[in-house]
Parts: sequence; C-alpha cells; structure tokens
Amino acid sequence: MGFGRTCAVALIGVEGVVVEVQADLEPGVAAFSLVGLPDKSLVESRDRVRAAVVNSGAEWPQRKLTVGLSPAAVPKSGSGFDLAVAAAVMGAADRIPPTALSGLVLIGELDLDGRVRAVPGVLPAVLAAADAGFRQVVVPQACAAEAALVPEVSVLGVRSLAQLIAVLTGAEVPFEEAQVPGAASALRGPDGAVTGLLLPAAGAGLLSSRTGSGATARSPDLADVAGQPAARRAVEVAAAGGHHLYLSGPPGAGKTMLAERLPALLPTLSRRDSLEVTAVHSVAGILPPGEPLVRTAPYCAPHHSATMQALVGGGSGGGPRPGAVSLAHRGVLFLDEAPEFSCRALDALRQPLECGHVVVARAAGVVRLPARFLMVLAANPCPCGRHYAHGTGCDCPPAAIRRYQARLSGPLLDRVDLRVEVEPVSRSDLLGSGGRSESTEVVAARVREARERAAARFAHTTWTLNAEVPGHELRTRWPVAPGALDLAERDLERGLLTARGLDRVLRVAWTLADLAARTRPGADEVATALELRTGVPRGVALPREERR
Repeated sequence: MGFGRTCAVALIGVEGVVVEVQADLEPGVAAFSLVGLPDKSLVESRDRVRAAVVNSGAEWPQRKLTVGLSPAAVPKSGSGFDLAVAAAVMGAADRIPPTALSGLVLIGELDLDGRVRAVPGVLPAVLAAADAGFRQVVVPQACAAEAALVPEVSVLGVRSLAQLIAVLTGAEVPFEEAQVPGAASALRGPDGAVTGLLLPAAGAGLLSSRTGSGATARSPDLADVAGQPAARRAVEVAAAGGHHLYLSGPPGAGKTMLAERLPALLPTLSRRDSLEVTAVHSVAGILPPGEPLVRTAPYCAPHHSATMQALVGGGSGGGPRPGAVSLAHRGVLFLDEAPEFSCRALDALRQPLECGHVVVARAAGVVRLPARFLMVLAANPCPCGRHYAHGTGCDCPPAAIRRYQARLSGPLLDRVDLRVEVEPVSRSDLLGSGGRSESTEVVAARVREARERAAARFAHTTWTLNAEVPGHELRTRWPVAPGALDLAERDLERGLLTARGLDRVLRVAWTLADLAARTRPGADEVATALELRTGVPRGVALPREERR
C-alpha cells in the first residue's frame, strides 16, 4: 500500500483553484480510477500518464490505483493535470520521495513518449498557486518564461517526465531535444551539462522598461489617413480618455484605417495591466511564441458573423472561454460593419461596456472574465453605403435605411461617448495638396500627457481614466466651471440626453480639458463634448493656444 500527493491548478475562467492530486495504491486487480469531477480530456489522462511513465523508463505499479482530485466539487478540465497525476503515482510507488513533492505545484500535458507539452493558462495558474502560498512550480519548458513572470515563485521548466523524475530524485538529468526553436541553448551548457532548468522568481525583471506609447516602427501611422479632421480628433479624445467611439460614413472614407491606428495611440501597458492581459491571452492560448508578456494594448476585430458566445465568451467544452471583449481587455475592440452583427450579440455588450467585466453563467457554474476595453463601432449609413448626401445614387428605400440603422439599439448607442460622421475624402485631401496630417507619434504624445494629468487627479482612487469615473463622483468631487453644464442640462430637460448620457458628456469634457492642459472643463469643453456625442454643432471650440 502506498500513497502520494502533489498539487495542480484548475482554471475557472482566468482564475485558478489549487487542486490536491492524491494517488493511492492498494493490493488488488490492476486498475486505474480517476475521481474528483474530471472532464473527458482529463479522464483520458489515465492512458497518457501510463504510457508516459513506461516510456520514461519507470515501472508502472501493477496494483489497484485510485487518483483523487480534491476539492471534488470544483470542475476540472484540460490536460494540464497530466504531470501532477504522474508525479503523484510515482510518489505512491516510492519512485519519487514524498518530501520532493511537498510544496510543489505541477502543470503540464504528457505525450505518450513522456515529453511535456505546453498548455494554455500557465500564468493565471501560477498566480493562483502563488496566492495560495506555493513558491515552487513545475511547468513545461516552453512555458517557463511565462510562469517566471510571477514574483517570488521559483520555476522549474522540464521537457520530459524523465527530466522531472531525475531532478526530484537527485539523479543525472537526461538531455532532451528542444521542442521549440532556440530552446536547446537554454538547457545545455558549453560543457554539455544540463543548465537553466531552474528559473528563479523573475517577476518585475521581465517587464520591459520601455516608455512612451505603444506605437512601433511597423505600426500603421495616423498620418496615412487622408483628411477627416473631425474623426481624427475624436480618435484622439477616445484614446486619451478611454471613451467608446462610433464612426458612421460611406465606404472608403477611412473608418477602418482610423480604428486600426487607435491602438498605437495608447500608452504601453502598466505591469498590472500587462499581467491581466497576458493571463487572458494565456487562457485563450494565443500568446505568441517567445513573448510571454503582452506589453502593448491588444487589438481585436472579430468578423461580423461572430456569435454572441464568440463576443462575450462561452462555449461548452472545457468550460467558458474568453470572448472578443476579454481578448480586447485594456485594448481596442473594433466592430467593423457593426449593423451586420446579430442584434443579440451587440446587445450582449451592454454589461461589459458599463462595468468592465462579463459574467458568463452556465449550468456548471459562473465565470467572471475581465472586459474593460475601448470599443469602436464602424457602420455605413445604409445598406448600399451611399446615403450620406443628395445626388449620391442611394437606391435604398427609407424603410430599409431605418431598419438598417435600428440594428444598433438605443441602449447600446447610449453607452457610446463619441459619435462622428465620417465624410467622403475630398480630392485635395486624397492627393495630399492639403499637407500631411499629424503622425501617430505626435498625437500619442498628447494622449500620454492627457492620461498623466488624469492619473494625477485620480492618484488616491481606483480610477485611472476619465471614462472609468462614475458621474456622481465627477459632479461632486471634481465640479466643472460654473454654468458650464447649462447646455447639457437643457438637453436633459428636453429628453435629448439621458442621465447616463449627461455623465458621459461630463467625462468627455474632462478629457478635452486634459488635452488642453486646463484645470477643469468650461462651457467650451462641454459644448464640444455635446457635439461629439450628438453630432449637433454647438459652436466652435477655441484653439488650444488661446485657451491656455
């Protein structure tokens, strides 16, 4: 009779729960039972683990084997438990000393030949282990850099089960060929010895110290957009304050170009935001090879045929998965041809737009996923796209135009701060006779300065952007200039503006004040914010130099 235990992590959304993996060997007919609410992929680990142990040169115990996953009430899915199950079985068979498994968390999938394969969700799993007090984790070598992002946790990256057994028993560690290009040099030293298996807690050391905006030399430049001064200004305001944006105009006017250049205006992610975004992308399995940490604002542009589950998250196999709103967390979600999306999918965005997260409820449980993003909607004025001026040849009947525009519901548009009509590009703008527009670098510098002013104002709060601050807090703690809200209050009384709309106008006004380096918004900023929201001209704002 033998008993062995170690630990793994079960992922529920982007949050992890430490699971104790227990292996019990008893006399009887050779059998392998796995209990503790495993899903099908986890049940199949019995065959993977048995073959991996045998092909790693170890003897499989020919007794009755029961492996339990505790707590049993937590659903467990995926192949990331393979390594922990194999280690627990080896511990029960006295192949690995129990002291070597004490305080160790193991994550990884096993191939039949004993190689350790990378699994999604390593970063949130290691974060959960660290929160539970564990300081040593074993992960696939391909995921070691990702796991080492967590401070105060030592990471052991292995390529095979044979390597793990050798490390835990003190034997000579066999060399394994790298499964990913360029990884061999990390494990084999100049003298042929195996090195670099153990990575100390890297933590903050892996975060780039690069400053400035997220723009790179290869990023599309805002100067490529011909004309569109109003739309360019709206994009700058959206980037500075984190405001949602709706671009409406004919095909070929530059709506998609503006949206694609918006992420480059956003500053580099902070360490906290980088870990949040990386955790989501790790669970989704879309982290690029060799780049364990996401440093720039993500950009997600799903096709208009995307389902509601694809947008907000869901799915049945293995539990709910992050959707587009979570993949765009701390970045930009661009919905091109927005009226072509299903109405149910668009209206499902209303909760994450308001609270910054999405709650996916299924029979197996409830998952909370982060979803604080900057949404950009782009739409044509009608099905044919030519209903923007008289004499442009629009053949759409009025009823078809109304139905098309009504596909974007009122409650959804009420959550959009900026609504801009994108005009057709003129000949002079297209041929460049009007001069080259401002580049991404120039606009990103203004955005960065505006965000710094907002961050200084919210230094002792939980908010960092104007778009995140509740309207009540803005009205009471940071009042605008006397009489500045007269126009907005008049629209509220006439029913042209909702209470939510008034709060969003106030947030945009604060962003305009930050861009203009003013201490608080005045009537000019509020009028501009109203114009950006309603499309109705409220007077021309003074130039930035005059307002200073």
